[in-house]
Amino acid sequence: MAEYDSQWAAIERLPTFERLRSSLFDNNGDVGDTDNKGKRAIDVTKLGAQERHLFIEKLIKHIEHDNLHLLRKIKNRIDNVGVKLPTVEVRYKNLRVEAECEVVHGKPLPTLWNSLKSILSVFTKLPGSKSSQTKISIINDVCGIIKPGRITLLLGPPGCGKTTLLKALSRNLNQSLKITGEISYNGYKLEEFVPQKTSSYISQNDLHIHEMTVREILDFSARCQGVGSRAGNFSLEILLKDDSVIDSLSIHNNDDDNNNNTCFWPNEEVMVEVSEREKEAGVVPDPDIDTYMKAISVKGLKGSLQTDYILKILALDICADTLVGNAMRRGISGGQKKRLTTGEMIVGPTKALFMDEITNGLDSSTAFQVVTCLQQMAHITDATVLVSLLQPAPETFDLFDDLILMSEGRIVYHGPRDHILEYFEDWGFRCPERKGVADFVQEVISRKDQAQYWYHMEVPYSYVSVDMFSRKFKESPYGKKLDEELSEPYDKSQSHKDALSFSVYSLSKWELFRACASRELLLMKRNSFIYIFKTTQLFVIGCITMTVFLQTQMDIDVLHANYYMGALFYSLNILLVDGLPELAMTLQRLEVFYKQKEFCFYPAWAYAIPASVLKVPLSFVESLVWTSLTYYVIGYSPEAKRFFCQFILLFAVHLSSLSMFRFVAAVFRTHTFAMTAGSLAVFLQFVFGGFIITQPSMPVWLKWGFWVSPLTYGEIGLSLNEFLAPRWQKVSLSLHTKKSSLFYADTTAQEQGADLLDVDSSSFNKHSAPGSSRAIISHEKLSEIRGSEDSHDGTHLDKKSRNSPPLTTIEPKKGRMVLPFTPLTVVFQDVQYSVDTPLEMRENGFTNKKLQILSDIMGALRPGVLTALMGVSGAGKTTLLDVLAGRKTNGYIEGQIKIGGYPKVQETFARVSGYCEQIDIHSPQITIEESVIFSAWLRLSPQIDTKTKAEFVNEVLETIELDGIKDALVGIPGVTGLSNEQRKRLTIAVELVANPSIIFMDEPTTGLDARAAAIVMRAVKNAADTGRTIVCTIHQPSIDIFEAFDELILLKTGGHLIYSGQLGEHSSSIIEYFESIPRVPKIRNNYNPAAWMLDVTSTSTEAKLGIDFALKYRESALYEKNKELVRQLSSPPPGSRDLYFPTLFSQNGWGQFKSCLWKQHLAYWRSPAYNLMRIVFALISALIFGVLYWNQGKKM
Repeated sequence: MAEYDSQWAAIERLPTFERLRSSLFDNNGDVGDTDNKGKRAIDVTKLGAQERHLFIEKLIKHIEHDNLHLLRKIKNRIDNVGVKLPTVEVRYKNLRVEAECEVVHGKPLPTLWNSLKSILSVFTKLPGSKSSQTKISIINDVCGIIKPGRITLLLGPPGCGKTTLLKALSRNLNQSLKITGEISYNGYKLEEFVPQKTSSYISQNDLHIHEMTVREILDFSARCQGVGSRAGNFSLEILLKDDSVIDSLSIHNNDDDNNNNTCFWPNEEVMVEVSEREKEAGVVPDPDIDTYMKAISVKGLKGSLQTDYILKILALDICADTLVGNAMRRGISGGQKKRLTTGEMIVGPTKALFMDEITNGLDSSTAFQVVTCLQQMAHITDATVLVSLLQPAPETFDLFDDLILMSEGRIVYHGPRDHILEYFEDWGFRCPERKGVADFVQEVISRKDQAQYWYHMEVPYSYVSVDMFSRKFKESPYGKKLDEELSEPYDKSQSHKDALSFSVYSLSKWELFRACASRELLLMKRNSFIYIFKTTQLFVIGCITMTVFLQTQMDIDVLHANYYMGALFYSLNILLVDGLPELAMTLQRLEVFYKQKEFCFYPAWAYAIPASVLKVPLSFVESLVWTSLTYYVIGYSPEAKRFFCQFILLFAVHLSSLSMFRFVAAVFRTHTFAMTAGSLAVFLQFVFGGFIITQPSMPVWLKWGFWVSPLTYGEIGLSLNEFLAPRWQKVSLSLHTKKSSLFYADTTAQEQGADLLDVDSSSFNKHSAPGSSRAIISHEKLSEIRGSEDSHDGTHLDKKSRNSPPLTTIEPKKGRMVLPFTPLTVVFQDVQYSVDTPLEMRENGFTNKKLQILSDIMGALRPGVLTALMGVSGAGKTTLLDVLAGRKTNGYIEGQIKIGGYPKVQETFARVSGYCEQIDIHSPQITIEESVIFSAWLRLSPQIDTKTKAEFVNEVLETIELDGIKDALVGIPGVTGLSNEQRKRLTIAVELVANPSIIFMDEPTTGLDARAAAIVMRAVKNAADTGRTIVCTIHQPSIDIFEAFDELILLKTGGHLIYSGQLGEHSSSIIEYFESIPRVPKIRNNYNPAAWMLDVTSTSTEAKLGIDFALKYRESALYEKNKELVRQLSSPPPGSRDLYFPTLFSQNGWGQFKSCLWKQHLAYWRSPAYNLMRIVFALISALIFGVLYWNQGKKM
């Protein structure tokens, strides 16, 4: 201890600036070692990646407990010296958000003809006539307070206004929406500070650059958000180098009003104050806490310890160095992307969090862990946290302090979470014993489900509308207390200036440029294949070009002068078109750019300048490759200076091309519009470049196009560079050649050409968002909203679901399908799946050549039995589903899989099985009924007549409850068309119409609220009731959804089977099995069996209890029972035959062609944007050609 004190005393003697960056660190990296002999003084800014990882890994071993312990230690250290954390109180009063919509009568599909009629109707309207417009209230006169130090849950059905409220409070709403009312932070209006830097809105959409790893995204976010700094404060780096400056900062004053404040994490200013006060008091801090606090208080680092901390608490450390990926590149899972979206924002020094559905796609155990960390953050650091969730499990629901319940844009309840049941009981509604409170409060405000919760049997039930709930809340004690608090203005003097951000950006302009430049350089390295391919392509084209224009075939005379001109013009066009890939790459990243720009990560120039400057070497190389290949082989003037002049001009054209395509992508933003505009830009430059038609021949009123085209200046420069060479002075060129060679231009145009190309290049490097479009609403929907007959389901519920019975029972419809099918069993035994060990794992010391994903899985799936496949994240649920369905095309599969007692043959198995993807992929331009019809035409037997197919399609639509909206267009997810729940049911219908005996479903309820999930599960039960074999992987099931299944297959981490059997009534079988194992904790009353099961079988609990659940299962009587069942079902039933189909596909080539032609015809006809762009492009091209060549020809 004496040695540690002496080491600390040495650090205390350092100047303030160095002291804030010096700490004591274990030589062996062990954290929390009471033996301090191994300590060494380090500079926290120079911690390596491995040191940071080991430090966090040993500081936080068990996330729930160690994270709480760490935060408490940090809080205690700050409190002990009298420094208080800042608090941000968010108030909103009489808040109303409205959208102006154009009312359309009828619901015509967006076909090319309808779009043309709509365009023509704009021009045919009488002057002064008023269009039919209306205002829709999204949020209607709401009030509330989001208090610091408390975590608040926002609940409500889809379409109730949750997302709009979150965006309004964080000032991230679309500018087209009209906002009235008051929103304030600590008494300051939104216009008086920068709310985007004070708070963070975490979207439900996961937008990330797919070429970056998880760690790189968090590091970049931490860097841009200024981890360790407080936006708006001056830099202390220069001041802290002189200790005399500290005396003038008033940091020794213990008066609370003069205390500097901090955010979630200590910043540089706070560390100055804490360090000085500890020095005065002679306090020696915990070395690990001191190292952590100092390391995260340093701003501008490329790699931050804060990143490693966020990776750990969000359980992203296992995929930290994995690329995010997208649809075309393998990457992290959907749940990991969701957690990455959360981590990207909370890694920064924010004060308030507004989080939108952050647990979608997570299993209940992981969701509980994430919300637990947020709760600890709120309680210990006095953060302000508002979270909206879809269907939180009871244990997750209990973590919240306050609850806001919304419906139809109104607040139904805003108060303590534990008083909500008492509040509704006063209304006469009681939550059943085995019902989740979160599900109950969302269903009790719905017309369809409300009656079942009425418990005053002596009083007749009458429907209580949302408007009545809202008015009664304002009259309740909770509403009156809220009004009293809002009526008292917030005392601004209690809010220190550092609690809010008054500067738009956290870093200096130079630091912002460096951050964006380093990321752009990283992305260029990740896309190096594209640039190498482009250069190789240019090399090949150059080789072909130089053989076409070979110098041995061209003389220096009048005839061949035009050949040289053609070669020069061809070179210009090749390098112009070579920049086209830049348009696609820019489009891919635009969504992320606009998201980060709106969150004040960086300004547009900080993004655009590195994207331009770092492409200069690439343009240099590609231009040099082309010029080197073609110049002397074609036979241009041999002087070296002319070679370099041509190279510089081509280099400038290439730079201009890249900038132009970036500009087009930034302006038009969508692929259809951007590609059309890019093609038009190339066409206009080609036409007005001066080679196709010379400038004197152009109409006078179009000559401006000649001077606007960047290609003109390249053409002028190249022509003068070549034809002013000495060897051409002896040749008398014809007037036509001179005009073609642009000899009418002044000789100084050669220099001006390169300069003007540089100007064009810089002027194109601008990024601006286009104007927003107007929203439209149908007359029927407007009447429905204003009628408010039942808007619990927002704007997405169909007539069929309005007339449906309560969903909590999830009772299926009885009956058989029109088409017969053969019920089949799926039996699998000793199934194992492994892959080659990734290179990254081998480099980190993993010695096995193969990585085991599934280990000795055995089970049976039977007709008419609905089976759930569950497990924690990474247990191998989807992998097992893919192996059984035959969708794994790589890796090593071992074991036996039998269908109906016969060995599985994938070609025939694919004809009797269906697979519902987690991501609902459908053609957006066709309707629900047409999607199902297309699947039926291709997958049903050709022996079935058309009438029977049509009846079967109708029955499937009725079974899945889509017949009420069968004419609705599918649309684009999140933009137009169907809701998430309707898309999920359509996915099931598309597979069910193939009349399969077996259906695999991957997470059919992910991303849905409790009611929508119940609708989907009822559709699944309807399908299972027809005698089909159905197995579903599922995350975060409520009690009702979980107990809708008949059997369960449960996996643990590593792909080991730990349970396979029946659930029993009220999950009695699964509860009895696990409670019979010694040391396993008993389930609490009203606790979700699914959540309890995942908790007690998690890796951490398994290690804590010292139980191997996979071994316990193999030693159980249940295992022997399942083994006997598998043995019995492995033999074919008497009289059965193996599956056989005479052809590989259901339809022959002609039938497939007709079906695909029909679908493509509809898709093209209903793509007005694409078709109109083609028409506009053709019209503009024809018009320009016609005008330019007007009266240019000669009569023969």
